[in-house]
Amino acid sequence: MRLTCPHCGTRDRREFYYQGDAVALDRPERESGLEAWDNYLHLRDNPAGVTRDLWQHEPCGAWVAIDRDTVTHSVHGATLVGDARR
Repeated sequence: MRLTCPHCGTRDRREFYYQGDAVALDRPERESGLEAWDNYLHLRDNPAGVTRDLWQHEPCGAWVAIDRDTVTHSVHGATLVGDARR
């Protein structure tokens, strides 16, 4: 599988480290209730199909949100995490 780093271009997947579902970008506010935090920490989907994941590109250290299909392994896009949160 080939992934794209917005800084370095298309690279082999072995240069990247999977960091989990991009739900981490939707972290609740500190003052959110217990239910919001419980959902954020413990209730995660495990879909077959299109997902958005966080990956770290080891050579440059960039955190990248990658849209990919878990069934076909096709990659649909990559965005720097700072840009993905806006």
